[in-house]
Amino acid sequence: MLVHEAQFTLDLGESGYLIGFTEHDDYPDDMPYGWRCGPAGATSAIVLPTTEDGPLHLTLQIHDSQPVPEPDAAWETAEELSLLDTGTPLHLATLDPGDVTDAWPEDLPAPRLPASHDGWTRMRLYCHADHPDPGVGDHTERHLIQLWRAPATDPVHPALTADDRQARADYRAARTGPVQQYTLDFPL
Repeated sequence: MLVHEAQFTLDLGESGYLIGFTEHDDYPDDMPYGWRCGPAGATSAIVLPTTEDGPLHLTLQIHDSQPVPEPDAAWETAEELSLLDTGTPLHLATLDPGDVTDAWPEDLPAPRLPASHDGWTRMRLYCHADHPDPGVGDHTERHLIQLWRAPATDPVHPALTADDRQARADYRAARTGPVQQYTLDFPL
């Protein structure tokens, strides 16, 4: 049964958003290229939307048990993963170029999930964009995130392609490589 629901518009950064039970001050070590969401650690997930920079309508639902799946016609195939709840309110942040910015609306209290004996929460993500090609601007994109208490289980994602694996490897290499210098000295 639905316990809590929040709906709002999120202004996205170029790299999606993070949602979970801890604050973030840095980009995750891995990006879930080929999926819509993936772990950004045990306590949070990163979500990669179609809209690279612009508005996204987000509906967040907290349930007291596993919700019935939404009709397929309204959404892309759902993805799921388990998150470790630290007992803190839910945290939301956008990933802007070179920055991680808090994104939870100031006028809405961040929800907490009901207490659990093992601390695990299941997250299901549904996505829809009227314009499915990635890009800047309003794609009339909306996401539905459903959270409920459940033991940790394997994630549910589509199969990865070779291109997805290469994009992940390239990102990982860029994260662990030396920082490039982007300043130039000009003689006066």
